Amino acid sequence: MNDNKFFVIAIGGTGMRCLESFVHLCAVGLFDDKEINILTLDTDAQNGNKERTESLINLYNTIKKKKGSDDEGNPNHNTFFSAKLNLHSFYTDFGDKDSSRDNYVNLASVPNQEESLKQDNEDLSDLFLEKESVQKFDLAHGFRAQTHLGSMLMYHGIVEAARNVAANKDTARKQDRALIDFLDKMADAGKQARVFIFGSVFGGTGASSIPILPMAFKQAVSIQGKFTLNFQDMKFGTTLLTQYFSFTSPDDNQKKAEKGIIADSKLFPVNSQAALQFYQNDSTVKECYKSLYHVGWPLGTTDYSSTNASKTITGGNEQKNACHLVELLCASAAYDFFNKKDSELTNVDAQYFFHGVEQIPGTNTYNFVGSTFVGGPGYENLADVFTNKLGAFLSFAHVILSKHQAAFSEETHGTKAFIDFLNQNDDILNKYHYEQGISDDEMDEIDKYMRLFAYSVVNSKLQKGWLYQIFDSLNGSNFIFKKDAFESDPARLISKDFDPGNIFVDDAHNWPNESGVLGIGGETSYNKLITILKTKSEPKEQEQRLTTVKEKFLAHLYNAITIAQKFV
Repeated sequence: MNDNKFFVIAIGGTGMRCLESFVHLCAVGLFDDKEINILTLDTDAQNGNKERTESLINLYNTIKKKKGSDDEGNPNHNTFFSAKLNLHSFYTDFGDKDSSRDNYVNLASVPNQEESLKQDNEDLSDLFLEKESVQKFDLAHGFRAQTHLGSMLMYHGIVEAARNVAANKDTARKQDRALIDFLDKMADAGKQARVFIFGSVFGGTGASSIPILPMAFKQAVSIQGKFTLNFQDMKFGTTLLTQYFSFTSPDDNQKKAEKGIIADSKLFPVNSQAALQFYQNDSTVKECYKSLYHVGWPLGTTDYSSTNASKTITGGNEQKNACHLVELLCASAAYDFFNKKDSELTNVDAQYFFHGVEQIPGTNTYNFVGSTFVGGPGYENLADVFTNKLGAFLSFAHVILSKHQAAFSEETHGTKAFIDFLNQNDDILNKYHYEQGISDDEMDEIDKYMRLFAYSVVNSKLQKGWLYQIFDSLNGSNFIFKKDAFESDPARLISKDFDPGNIFVDDAHNWPNESGVLGIGGETSYNKLITILKTKSEPKEQEQRLTTVKEKFLAHLYNAITIAQKFV
């Protein structure tokens, strides 16, 4: 385990969805041995994507916790849920009408200011910010593609939080304390800090924040007086995510009501181009960022229009967009950044990274394989690591959700049923006492995570989770897994014919078949998994850094599936 310390920042709604993919990659075991501090950063405290991702992290941490303890567990090696995540949540609180912070005019007003100085400030604001629209729109749902205003307000929001905490930490707002706690950890890490930022360049909050965050952080840390930030030592990376979704443009009535300040996806390509041109020449970007990953989407935009809304959704709890493959690509960029050798990030100028995807001849579809996401010269083995771990977790989900039917009701306890099934049939598995060492609530938490990762069934209809939504976004392109791996017919999912181990396009990594064992009829790969669990996949406590019965169970299953997939 190296000495680097890892930090992730998600900005705005799109950044939150990239973070959602990142958390799922942590669950599949891609970030072995790492403790990762996460900061969610937004102006919209009620943003639905923010709430969904933070809830996912909290569930992840609940699974990591030791039973009966507030200890959120330790990093593990080569198993599921191997990273330890520490969540810090900050929002700038610019939508509070009760405290007159809901627009720029109110924020910029200074009590007891001399009239001449007040007029000078107003004139300066009017020079750069349109008075009746930009200065007066409601900030509750973020910056709405007004990046010039957003950069200023985000910078000052961070500095304001630092001053609040420095003045009196006990009375400072919870989100302000969370921000400063994150920054203290980052500053304390010094040259060992690797900081990766998720955000888009076509919208408001992400595009506003990426260029100014390092300098805002430096000022906030300086106010605390305990640390300093040295950008020559610290290593920042970020995604430059261009437009990949669209939504219905606001009609004239909504534009009038919002004074014309509302996001319009028709302008996203122009926004992306302008942001990238700015970043290319910005001195802060050049000084602070070591790696910038340019991520785009070749298959046209995905329509995120709400089927139930009569107007364009600007933010708030209603903004809960489906997940998309580009967000997984962004999460994979973080993996690449965290795995780079120190020599690749030391004494180098800002480097831009991108690579193409193989197009299927004669079609508008592409081949997305393991090396699309991770790997490259000097890191070729990472593609197999990625494929193995993502596939192992998908099969794990199918075992719990399909074979033991946890997808169909919260009252159907899939993990418990699976453990009971194993214990009824083999003395070797009994010695681990999984049924005693893992409480019913802990087993149900694993079930819940699997439903969010893959699918659930509500009123006989499949509700698609993260990876199923990722697959849908491919628009017919090839993926690592077969189409059958994303079975959407609930009846088919619980049939004897459905095989959780037959998921890969490359048949070499599908589980081998074995005749019926343990009372299971037929010749299926599921039987082979049970045999491997019994014979050669025992958890390795020291090597995998396991301390709890729950960790041993997860490692035991991870080992068995990996052996069955023949990546070892």
